[in-house]
Amino acid sequence: MRFTDWEPHYTAILEYFGFEREADEAAARLLAELADDRDDLGLLESLVRGRGVTVCGNAPSLPDELDQVEGTVLAADAAAEVLADHGIRPDAVFTDLDGATDLFVDLSRQGTVMVVHAHGDNIPLLRHWIPLLPGPLVATTQAAPLPHVHNFGGFTDGDRAVFAADDLGAASVRIIGFDLADRNVDPVKRGKLFWAGELLHLIGYDL
Repeated sequence: MRFTDWEPHYTAILEYFGFEREADEAAARLLAELADDRDDLGLLESLVRGRGVTVCGNAPSLPDELDQVEGTVLAADAAAEVLADHGIRPDAVFTDLDGATDLFVDLSRQGTVMVVHAHGDNIPLLRHWIPLLPGPLVATTQAAPLPHVHNFGGFTDGDRAVFAADDLGAASVRIIGFDLADRNVDPVKRGKLFWAGELLHLIGYDL
């Protein structure tokens, strides 16, 4: 998705949550600095373009849906832990690092592409984890893209993975482990799930 198409939705999200664009932009600049020109977008695209893709969210239903996993596997943040516990190494993990553990370092070392997202609230996590990730890295932002910091569209880890798969030319996208109607979450999370649904609808996915 071009940033000019994404920006109106991004502006609406900022207003909805009271987030600051300047903080997102500062985080994106920091991520660019920490990544130090590491950019494995080509590898990520080779895993996605023309292929069937399964995007795995981290809803409680995920373990019961793993029999549907096929093709390239994209994990949303801590869904990577569930996949690993069931013997599945995701091809890429989309994460703002709030669910990061040492498993992410292990997956990175094994060649999983870590698609790391910068936003105004995760600067300390970026500083901690980026230097520890030795493998393929793709940096992302929800603000205006920078050299080597990409914006595929999307807001939460899960819907960003779907947007990326769509943008990078997946032949098909199967979505599992998503529960956008979950009411057992706090109001902020509920708002994020609402926006995930609204944004996925924009590119033809209704959950």
